[in-house]
Amino acid sequence: MSSRPSSSLEHSNSIHVEIPPRFYLIPGGAMCIGTAIGLVRGSRAAGLRFLAENAHRPPTTVQGWYFYNKTKNYKMMLAGLSKAGTDAAKLGFTALAWVTFEEGFNQLGFGWNEIGEIGAGIGTAGVFAGVYQLPLRTASRAGLLGLLVGITMRTMRWGKERLAEEAQARKGEVNQ
Repeated sequence: MSSRPSSSLEHSNSIHVEIPPRFYLIPGGAMCIGTAIGLVRGSRAAGLRFLAENAHRPPTTVQGWYFYNKTKNYKMMLAGLSKAGTDAAKLGFTALAWVTFEEGFNQLGFGWNEIGEIGAGIGTAGVFAGVYQLPLRTASRAGLLGLLVGITMRTMRWGKERLAEEAQARKGEVNQ
């Protein structure tokens, strides 16, 4: 007799965590977009800042221009990467909040899953307003924007479902 448990017993006692792909695909995509935006915005701002800080003392020699541009490029890369990290984190966490709210509404059931996108838009706007401590007027505008985005997403889902129903009906007509 073996002291190790059988393979069937081992599989029945194992713990499986199933994470819906939306929980890592949407925030991951948002982080990629945030990285690209941060690289462009951060490096452009650093380049302009470097030009403004050094406008009063331009280089006079070829070697001076070489080191001027080299220093400017390094500062632009550093600022772009740091801004990319912050923008990626902000956009990734915002997308994660959206997906969490939407999935939460879908898990509630009883009709709540029909307004999951709208609730996610308003909830994400609320989290955003709370994190950034927006004034009441600006927070209400953020909530309205979240509502509009949620309604847009819900309308797009309705359109997708409607097109799928039509395609299924046409497929049934062709087969008959």
